[in-house]
Amino acid sequence: MSATARTRRDLLTRMLPRLAVGDRCHVDGRFLHVRGTLHTYKIHLGSGNILTAPDDRYLCIVPKAVPERSSPVYLPFEGDRTLSVILSKAMMLADDTKITDPTVLSQL
Repeated sequence: MSATARTRRDLLTRMLPRLAVGDRCHVDGRFLHVRGTLHTYKIHLGSGNILTAPDDRYLCIVPKAVPERSSPVYLPFEGDRTLSVILSKAMMLADDTKITDPTVLSQL
């Protein structure tokens, strides 16, 4: 595991208990595991790629090229776009019954 992925793992371990989806997530090895209603997901801490359990099927979710911001917010991991993507994917997948994007739904 790269140093960057280890840093992400350490940050996530500290942050998860404070997040609304923290009770549906845990870090194990190289992955952030997210328990949704439809599936359980593994988000790779190095790449941000998602695998769907139990068969490790790849789930393609592509973030917007330029994230929208309604107001400036300081994040403790500012500058680590992959960690931001991992967190946004985790929040979406923890509440997977509310996903409406047809491309994502077709993969679930």
